[in-house]
This record gives sequence, C-alpha cells and structure tokens, in this order.
Amino acid sequence: MTRVAVFFVASPLHYLAARRVALDHEQDTRRVLVYYNRVLEPVVRPDDWDATLYIPWPRFEPLPGLFGRHRRLLENLRRVAEAVGPADTLVLHSPVFDTEAINYFLRALPRLTGATTMRARILPDGLLNIQRYPLSLARRGAQRLRRVRRLVSPVLDYWRFSGDRIGSDAPFVDRIYVLAGFPHGYDPGRTVTLGPLIEVASAQPGHAASAVPPAPRALVVGQPLVGFGLMDESDRAAVSAEISRWLAQVLPAPVDYKAHPREGERHEMREAHYHLLEIDEPLESYLARTPYAIVVGCCSTALFIARQVYGPGVRIASFGVDRVRFKGKGKRENTLALMRELSIEVH
Repeated sequence: MTRVAVFFVASPLHYLAARRVALDHEQDTRRVLVYYNRVLEPVVRPDDWDATLYIPWPRFEPLPGLFGRHRRLLENLRRVAEAVGPADTLVLHSPVFDTEAINYFLRALPRLTGATTMRARILPDGLLNIQRYPLSLARRGAQRLRRVRRLVSPVLDYWRFSGDRIGSDAPFVDRIYVLAGFPHGYDPGRTVTLGPLIEVASAQPGHAASAVPPAPRALVVGQPLVGFGLMDESDRAAVSAEISRWLAQVLPAPVDYKAHPREGERHEMREAHYHLLEIDEPLESYLARTPYAIVVGCCSTALFIARQVYGPGVRIASFGVDRVRFKGKGKRENTLALMRELSIEVH
C-alpha cells in the first residue's frame, strides 16, 4: 500500500510545521512538498523531501491568454499529480482549505493518482489559529461559483464546506495540528500538538548534534515607534534603557539587534553594545536556525513570530506597551491580552 503525504505551504512557519509533521507523523511515507510562494525557495531543503515543487498561485499568476486562471489550476493539478505518482492513500496538509488554489486538490488528486483513500489535515498558522473565522456569506457564495468550473473541467470539483474557513469543521479533515502553548478553539479530539519547530529546523540529517551547545544570546527586535508617531522620544529612550538594564540582570550575554525594515538608520531600541543583524531572509527562517535564550521588544509582531517558532521554551518579553499610543479603540487591551495568552512577559 503506497501512502503519500502532500504538504502545501506558503510561509516559513508553514514550512517548519510541515517538517515537524513529516518527521514525527509521516516517517514511513512518501513526502511531497508543494510551495506556492517564492520567498520559500532559499528555505526549502530538497534533500529532506521525496519531491518538491513550486506551483504559481492561479489568481496572481494565471497562464497567458484566455481563461489563464482556469488553465493554471489544471496545470497545477497535473504537475502535483506527477510529483505524487501512483498512490493508494493520500494525506493532504494545508493551513487552509477554503482557497481554490488548494481545495480542488481534495477531489482531483485522488482521481489523478488512483488513490482510494484521502485524508486532509490542517497545518498550524500561528496567530491565525487563536480564533475562529466563520465563513462569511460572500465566501459561501464564492464556493458555489467555484463549483461551476466542473461544468467545463470535471476534475475541478470544488468541495464545499461550512463553519470555519480554514476547514477545521469540514468533513474531510480528520486532524488539526497546533503549536505548543498556543490557545485555540478546536475540538480537542481532533488536535495534535506539534513538538518544538526549532529542533526540526536545526536538525541536519546524517549529522550528530554538536556536543557543545551555543553560548546563550539575547535578541532585541526594533520597531519604528517614534518614526510612526506612536511614542515620544523621551519614552523611547526610557524603554530602550530599561530593556538594556533588564538584560544585563537576567542574561549578561551578547545581544543582537534586529532592526525593523522601516526604522531606517534610527534603530530605536538599539544600545551601543548591541550587535546589528543584517539578514536577507524571513525572520522565521533565521530564528529557526539561530537559538536565542531571550527575545525582547515592545509590541512588534516579531515577538509573536518568535513564540510561534520557539514554542514555550524560550523567554519572550515586552517593554513599554503602556507608553505606546495605539491607533484604534481597544488595540492596547487586545495586544496585552494576546501577549498574556502566549506567555509573553509584560514589563
């Protein structure tokens, strides 16, 4: 019996989660990685998979000419089916099953590969899994319209479902993978908590782990607070100094600084002794191969990204949220509530 696990991913976090699933839950399976975002090209390690391929997103990269989107869907189905090969059982993994770029595979891939059994499983998407997103009337209407394509191409048979838009309530989903330490509202009987993503990312097949662990380091993440009018200069200086003093007390070790792309040369939370990081890859990818003992900032999304990648085993702290002028009613309260839910220290 040939079992093939297919992983559809679009972000570094999806990729890290897919690798964790592949190593822990699909060890004796043919594993095919399908990515539909070019940002993943430097992240993907082909040797870790039986097959890898990039497929363009039909909506944004249709084929030239008439009905380019429709023909792109068919082309993607054909290419993925060729990569999968003949199969008896298919296990499809994706962060969401509402989108047409993925949904058509649910019925088409078994048909194209000869599989008699198909299961669908949801990959974690970090913050998006904390709350549910019920299908709106517009999205339900879009599902009906997508069914029309089968009149022209029977293989494009969209599988309609109700409830949460990612597919957590859909009848074809039998398992939902979640990140450790992240709250969710899914049925506990259908969820499986993944191990730390950082261990997957740092594992090099065929090589033993280093006998000498790396020296602990701290990471401070920047944010254009003064530049965007969200904080006064005096408050910025106070918060930056407070972070520096706190790190000196809890972890007297080297400190790296990750600037925000919109900070320019200002580097608002950087002190003189911090080492400035210059990386040209997604933050998730960098964190996955670079262990830090502590990650600190104000209210940057990088703090939440770090929690997603590292799980509950790394200390993550926020300073100065009370000094930020949030734009939008309730934004401060919502940010603080989310930090507490994810065990991010608030100072």
